Amino acid sequence: MTTVLANPEALKEAVGGHLGHSDWLVLDQERIDLFAEATGDHQWIHTDPDRARGGPFGTTIAHGYLTLSLVNYFLPQILEVRGTSMGVNVGVNRVRFPAPVPVGSRIRGGAEVVSAEDAGEGVQAVIRVTVEVEGSQKPACVADTVSRYFP
Repeated sequence: MTTVLANPEALKEAVGGHLGHSDWLVLDQERIDLFAEATGDHQWIHTDPDRARGGPFGTTIAHGYLTLSLVNYFLPQILEVRGTSMGVNVGVNRVRFPAPVPVGSRIRGGAEVVSAEDAGEGVQAVIRVTVEVEGSQKPACVADTVSRYFP
């Protein structure tokens, strides 16, 4: 379920609150291979299922940066800020990859507003997105995203 905020100013009132979760997404080998093609990162733990079976994870795993890139897929499912002319990704303050994402895993994002403050004509928010792997005790990725929303 998407959390809907009326305008960028409402982000300030949402600080400290959990926004909800995205839908689940199955991370398949095709997506991993496409990411490898796009980035040139063809390390065998990602792209060679036969070799990966004998590796430390018993199967191929998603690239950490693929998992991070999916934050941009999950966040619009979790949060809608209305009354904006545009939103801009400013960066990421902190990123961690506590656990791998084995091929075929179901993952989803959860989000909370860490901070929100005036920035020029807009509001800059730090939103922590936690990517969960279904059935795993540890998250796959925790990223403090920085976005600026303009009215």
